[in-house]
Amino acid sequence: MRHTFNFVIAALALSAQCAVAQGVEPEARQDLGVLKQTAEQFLRAQAAGLPGEVRVTMGSIDPRTKLPACVAPEAFLPASSKAWGKTSVGLRCSAPSRWTIYVQAKVQVHGEYIAAAAPLSQGQTIGQGDIATLKGDLTTLPAGVITDASQAIGRTAATTVALGAPLRQDALRNQQAIQQGQAVRVVVNGAGFSVSSEARALNNANEGQLTQVRTPAGQVISGIAKLGGIVELTY
Repeated sequence: MRHTFNFVIAALALSAQCAVAQGVEPEARQDLGVLKQTAEQFLRAQAAGLPGEVRVTMGSIDPRTKLPACVAPEAFLPASSKAWGKTSVGLRCSAPSRWTIYVQAKVQVHGEYIAAAAPLSQGQTIGQGDIATLKGDLTTLPAGVITDASQAIGRTAATTVALGAPLRQDALRNQQAIQQGQAVRVVVNGAGFSVSSEARALNNANEGQLTQVRTPAGQVISGIAKLGGIVELTY
């Protein structure tokens, strides 16, 4: 039995030596560090342009993961993921072998946002003294948080807002610009010309909303409501 066992071991060793001599090497494995770097670069590219400093923290890949080496691994976002907060990024290979894995990651965006410097009541028009600029991780704040003071000043609170609460786009509405029955000035802008005329508003409208007016001749036209009783048309 001992002689048989020694013979088998010797045969396996000889087979391995012959394989190396003939240029046959074990299948190359994918470098997991390269995959993490590919995923991180992809997330940074996806987050480019966000209003703040982007920080990407990659999760670990199980070191026991054995994948065939890939010529060009490709990173992608699964349908349910986004480059924001806690997320998941996919990595796939098309050649020479096909495989796909997923890696957990965290994308933080540290930047400035606008918060209430005092309690705001519903319908209150927001002025410079009503807001404050704070810094933090925007990914932990409610969706639609305002990051530019100009997006808040002059608008009105749609609901009450507590002291220190971040201001959201959906919690503010534009100031009313046109009232039904109001005399308005219709301004028509075109290539190289601008004309104006008087009309009467047919409905209420906030700044930036589409509104309808009736001209003295009885014609009904539509335009964009502007502060100061102006309805603007562009051709």
